[in-house]
Amino acid sequence: MGTDGGAWLSAQGHQQARTELERLLLSHRAARMRLDVDDDAGAGHRWRERRIRHLQELLLGATVATAPADDGIAEPGMVLTVRIDDGPETETFLLAESNVPTPSEIEVSSPASPIGRAVLGARDGETRTCRLPDGHTISITLLAARPYGRHVAALDGTGATEG
Repeated sequence: MGTDGGAWLSAQGHQQARTELERLLLSHRAARMRLDVDDDAGAGHRWRERRIRHLQELLLGATVATAPADDGIAEPGMVLTVRIDDGPETETFLLAESNVPTPSEIEVSSPASPIGRAVLGARDGETRTCRLPDGHTISITLLAARPYGRHVAALDGTGATEG
């Protein structure tokens, strides 16, 4: 969730969600005009209805490309670097809605995922525990939290920030 309770989306992710919604609405209307909906088409029709509802709710409450404060606290819109179980390697991901693409090559983790819930609100250097769906418990140390726009600028070398 964003700071206002909605999901955080990059500007490009927001546009992609809007484009998908428009495409689904057009195909949904066309399918409803055809009265030859068989069982297979009916399943696709129901999926399309659920996806349309999801995208409408997502877009209605989304915080779009507003960079969170650069305060080292894990929240939606931040790129997080973490260490799992005191291992030697680190992982970096964007904490945001995972079903809407972002313009960079970065992995996305939803704040509603087990790892997202575990790190949400953590400060740089803080270690939290996370129970995975398979029952295992891991520890996650937040090494850094940077606003998404700064991370993208560092990758592309422009120095410009998004949002």
